[in-house]
Amino acid sequence: MKDLFDYCEFGDMKLNSRIVRTGLWESQREASGNFTPEIYDRYENIAASGVGLIITEVFSLYPRDTFSKYTHSPNFQRFVREAKDLTDLVHIYNVPIFAQLGFVQYNKRTEQNMKIEDITLEDIRKIQTDFIIAAQKMDYAGFDGIQIALGNYYFLSRFINPMYNTRSDKYGGNTLNRLRIVLEIIRVIKQNTGLHINCRVNAFDGNPNGMTLEESIEIAKLLEKYGADSLQITRPRSPQFFTRENTDKNPLIDATQKIIKEVDIPVILGGGVNSQNQINEILNGTDIDYISMQRPFVADPSFLVDWHINGDGESFCRTCNNCYWKKTSTCHLKPCSPEYYR
Repeated sequence: MKDLFDYCEFGDMKLNSRIVRTGLWESQREASGNFTPEIYDRYENIAASGVGLIITEVFSLYPRDTFSKYTHSPNFQRFVREAKDLTDLVHIYNVPIFAQLGFVQYNKRTEQNMKIEDITLEDIRKIQTDFIIAAQKMDYAGFDGIQIALGNYYFLSRFINPMYNTRSDKYGGNTLNRLRIVLEIIRVIKQNTGLHINCRVNAFDGNPNGMTLEESIEIAKLLEKYGADSLQITRPRSPQFFTRENTDKNPLIDATQKIIKEVDIPVILGGGVNSQNQINEILNGTDIDYISMQRPFVADPSFLVDWHINGDGESFCRTCNNCYWKKTSTCHLKPCSPEYYR
């Protein structure tokens, strides 16, 4: 039987468990963008907890992006040096760490939040170059891999979605063309770094003209063919979707299972779980081998320690979603508060 605390392989990496920590917002950075002691402490607690793989909070590529106020940027002066301290700290616990790269809005001078069809070929080359430069910085900083944000509502998730991409050039139309911007990024990064490339992909979006599971499967196969080393399966606006009332009906389980059957690279189930028994049921009832968690690590970065000791743990997280709405990397409902148990 599989167990969430199994030592396992993830591509060419060795993991201490099947749990992947995924980050979202970073609210403990300095105004200048520098890492703070609180960030190093949080990451050390996560790495020491028994987690298998850490995916950072988002590193927003652009300073005027809607995410840039709530995330780290790879563009401040001391980023590589301070990030290297972070990766060295995590590696003490034999835990690999990926840097999550993405942005939501593309702004050009006075043009804000540009539509996909208005993006020029020059803009595409700039976006690709910025991803490649950011990936090289992550390589210098000691990250084991990067996660390219193609899911949720990030810019690239819209670029590859037929609902938003109505272009008529080689970057629009069929699935391969819409994905071309990403495939070219992956090719150059693979040629110039030793980074593991993970892609976070929506399983579906529920819109009439949007992404279907069938097309997401095709995208997964193309990503593998062109060099992606692993996938994480999610859906748009997932923090709002997953609540304590509907986690037992997580539709991503079936979607992830179908994608796994079509590719030969590791696939992570993205979110929607909060108890040890629930995770082990998924692991042993499906072909899923890796499960990611975000909000439980916000509620308590060290919760896996207690799970390992007790054997039937449940996250402190009450799925209130305040960490999402208020865009923080800390919990707003502490376990010591009487409100927490109401």
